[in-house]
Amino acid sequence: MLENKKVAILGDRDGVPGPAIEECIKTTGAEVVFTTTECFV
Repeated sequence: MLENKKVAILGDRDGVPGPAIEECIKTTGAEVVFTTTECFV
């Protein structure tokens, strides 16, 4: 479903961080163009 798509990832400091999401998305064939982990307070 995500193969050959570009993905921007917004992770949460108290939830799932961006790099962890990125590792999962890489297995789908998508291209990760931006990854960050933010604190949503």
